Amino acid sequence: MKINIITLGCSKNTVDSEKLAAALMEQGHSVHYDRQRNDCDAVIVNTCGFIGDAKEESIDTILQQVAVKARGRKARRLIVCGCLVERYKEELAREMPEVDAWYGVHEWEKIVNDLKVPKDLKDPKGPQAFPRPLSTPSHYAYLKIAEGCNRSCSYCAIPLIRGAHRSIPMDDLVAEARSLVGKGVKELLVISQDTTYYGLDLYHRRTLGELLDRLANESGVQWLRLHYTYPSSFPDDAIDAIARHLNICNYIDIPLQHINSRILDSMQRGIDREGTLRLLDRFRAKLPDVAIRTTLIAGYPGETETEFEELKDFVRTARFDRMGCFAYSAEEGTPAYALGDPVPDEEKQRRVGELMAIQEQISLEKNQARIGKTYRCIIDRYEDDTLIGRTQYDSPEVDDEVLIEQTRGGIRPGDFVDVRITDAMENDLIGEMV
Repeated sequence: MKINIITLGCSKNTVDSEKLAAALMEQGHSVHYDRQRNDCDAVIVNTCGFIGDAKEESIDTILQQVAVKARGRKARRLIVCGCLVERYKEELAREMPEVDAWYGVHEWEKIVNDLKVPKDLKDPKGPQAFPRPLSTPSHYAYLKIAEGCNRSCSYCAIPLIRGAHRSIPMDDLVAEARSLVGKGVKELLVISQDTTYYGLDLYHRRTLGELLDRLANESGVQWLRLHYTYPSSFPDDAIDAIARHLNICNYIDIPLQHINSRILDSMQRGIDREGTLRLLDRFRAKLPDVAIRTTLIAGYPGETETEFEELKDFVRTARFDRMGCFAYSAEEGTPAYALGDPVPDEEKQRRVGELMAIQEQISLEKNQARIGKTYRCIIDRYEDDTLIGRTQYDSPEVDDEVLIEQTRGGIRPGDFVDVRITDAMENDLIGEMV
């Protein structure tokens, strides 16, 4: 069969879809990743159910595929899976009977079997066991090191959806990294719901630093990037590993969510204002050149104007290299849901806008400070006569890009080039090849 997989949400979903694709291809199907395609025998929509906007996008995408199915000249199977289904399967099935099957986040093998594949797969573990075809550009890939989460953040539904934290054995991750590098991957992005928790369940201690050492030494990857870290009990050996290895990017993605101690306590983050500031100082003391990316939540229940002003001052003084901000979304079943949702949506959006305006100015100033300096960049793509690349301080899809005038031929996506920065904007740099 010809099967199209549409993936929504985070990079962890991307990995799930790729491993599902591997299992389907192992059985002889052809798999595509193209939400515009409408000529396949089956469509699988891997949904996100994290916050309100993500749920709305998932439902809209399902309805779009229902409409395509209705217009089709041949029978098409429409299968929906993932986080949204894990939370709302019965409600969704009632509202959208046109969907042929619904599967949660732990039912990948059932999807394969539903598409008329023999049950005696080569490995009973399912999609995890097979090499995966990348849906990303071939020069970078996500390496998911764990599933689930043991944190109890009051606003977050992920533990309800994904269950408890389950680390993937280190030897398996090193083998997967080697396999990906062997297929041409130059950059690995280490992800899980909480990467700093890695190892506690398997090895009874945090072993993220050891994992980074092994990946840097044994995989052959040229860039290794750390995402989704958690501020409470951040392991020092992970910081040391970043400092120790030239092929680990000077980059830490650490969602802090807030700075006010009362809000952080209500969020059940396990850290307060002082602890957060000390952690940022540790990063910058050990990694003077580090780029720190964070995300914040505006409009958490009960957030006062004074507490919001404290958050704004924090953004001004912390001077993050990259920052995103979300309006609080009340999620059923989470501890914060009992607090209600007293901050009006319009007020939430105002606060998000004010925070992002501060960050845009900081980003512009930081980018302007790079003018005249030379950086090694990886090329992601080209548009007409312009190469689009990134420095080690930028992750794909979410961070800044470098626009480079192509002055010599033969440069391809995945190549590394040295670039002198000649101009800067809030979210992009402009440069020329050296």
